[in-house]
Amino acid sequence: MVRIVALYGSPRKSGNTAMLLSRAVEGAREAGAVVDCFYLRDLKISPCLELYGCKASGRCIIEDDFHKIADAILQSRGIMLASPVFFYTVSAHTKIFMDRCQSLWVKRYWIDAVPFGSKDYPRRGFFIAAGATQGKKLFDGVLLTARYFFDALGADLWDSLLVRGVDAEGDVLHRPQDLITAQEKGKEFARVLIESF
Repeated sequence: MVRIVALYGSPRKSGNTAMLLSRAVEGAREAGAVVDCFYLRDLKISPCLELYGCKASGRCIIEDDFHKIADAILQSRGIMLASPVFFYTVSAHTKIFMDRCQSLWVKRYWIDAVPFGSKDYPRRGFFIAAGATQGKKLFDGVLLTARYFFDALGADLWDSLLVRGVDAEGDVLHRPQDLITAQEKGKEFARVLIESF
């Protein structure tokens, strides 16, 4: 059975990216995946303090809610991440979690000695982002951040869903095609994982 971790990075539980991710989760479950959902805003996660206690085992030495997500990721085959665009990057809740994944980067590249640039990924990632503007470069920063984040988790960026022109809570409800796309991509993501692992 394929497990997927879904990370809700919006500060709003019913924000636009949260709604899109919920539809993707629904699609993945329809395709037969087990999906564990985490709302980052509801968890107690410290920023990375650069203690480097993770150098011994690849496990962060700060004891908080980070570990239940990290453990779920290590048992998963897929990661779905959704965040609104804040100043051309991910939300603060998302970035704090990403920074704590330095411990998983240490495990992958220092302890397990996976060669840098290796494309041998045991997982795949699917990224959802939404932003208010129509700017050409709106998603450049978040996509680069997401790609390197997934790499630290041993995942490639399988695909993304990027939605422009949504800002106020519920804007995406006026974009039914984006919600349908999210559900279909979630379903396809699960199918790809089921077929390839």
